[in-house]
Amino acid sequence: MRRVTTVFLTLTVILMMAGPAAAGVLPGEKAPDFTLTDTDGQEHHLQAYLDEGNIVVLEWFNPDCPFIRKHHENHKSMNETYAPVQGKGVIWLAINSGAKGKQGAGLERNAKAVKEFEMVFPVLLDENGAVGKQYGAKTTPHMFVITADGVVAYNGAIDDDRSAAKLGETNHVAVALGELLAGGKVQTPETQPYGCSVKYAK
Repeated sequence: MRRVTTVFLTLTVILMMAGPAAAGVLPGEKAPDFTLTDTDGQEHHLQAYLDEGNIVVLEWFNPDCPFIRKHHENHKSMNETYAPVQGKGVIWLAINSGAKGKQGAGLERNAKAVKEFEMVFPVLLDENGAVGKQYGAKTTPHMFVITADGVVAYNGAIDDDRSAAKLGETNHVAVALGELLAGGKVQTPETQPYGCSVKYAK
């Protein structure tokens, strides 16, 4: 009995220690800076976009995930969410943190996806997973909205329907962007992301 109790307490301590690291960046916290290259070879530096006064949307991406296909192929919800705010101080960046050899990873596959899905924003490659792990990106998609002063204003799902087919009634990112562009605060700063797991290197 004493041995079982000791093991339980040890596991509890380990889980408590792992919690904050696994959580990534939370609403109200500073967004980790990064520089990544897209499928056209262009570098994107988060801080440079923020210095220009932009709000930045990050979408974790895997072109072969059915939940990404839901929002890029079966529906155009990502493009349609971006369209009303494009050119109005909002930058949208998709990030693929899938490791080499994993589902949906690699330059060739993602370059093809940009054309296949008629994407109006770039896909950045993060094959070593460093940026994804800094943010705590768990799913594709997993959405982050960052204010111009570099603070995470929203972290979570794109919408409120967790199926791989149907769109939700509420688009959380569209609502968050509307609130920020109107000069307000995001009223729902966090939701539970859904989708495929990010294909990090083991």
